[in-house]
Amino acid sequence: MSAAGTDAAAAPARRAARLAAVQSLYQMELTGASPRQAIAEFVGHRLGTPTAEATGEEGGEVALQAADRLLFAAIVEGVKARADDLDGMIGSALSGEWRIERLEVLLRAILRAGTFELFARPETPAAIIINDYVDVAHAFFSQKEPGLVNAVLDRLAHGLRPDAADERRARTTRAR
Repeated sequence: MSAAGTDAAAAPARRAARLAAVQSLYQMELTGASPRQAIAEFVGHRLGTPTAEATGEEGGEVALQAADRLLFAAIVEGVKARADDLDGMIGSALSGEWRIERLEVLLRAILRAGTFELFARPETPAAIIINDYVDVAHAFFSQKEPGLVNAVLDRLAHGLRPDAADERRARTTRAR
């Protein structure tokens, strides 16, 4: 299998890891659980053991059992370790009078996870990170929140990854 084929096959697992990480970060903020506790709970009770039926997408939703556990843990631990830095970055990308403290807990978790990946995982294209977190936002919100996630992560991508605009243009051109 080619590298591109391997990458495409791993995409659902990465999307599931991102969704699980956001849910875990949300739980941590509400309960005060540590990253270690939240990761153990998710792996033991929500991620479970992957099965043949749970390795793909079903009905447009990615099964959590298919999650890339290493990515999941890296996001949860990384967001917790760098929360102040991430909040500063997000705050600089919010418009007007918005402050990160005013954002709904789940929206804040989505933005922190996406910002962490843009910052700490340069091997993953910014467009993939942004698209996956916008999809996570769509899973929970039906109003303007997914647009806010897109706008904030896009602004951050331009600052953190100057090549992000070129990368997005290249993807758009290939898609045509």
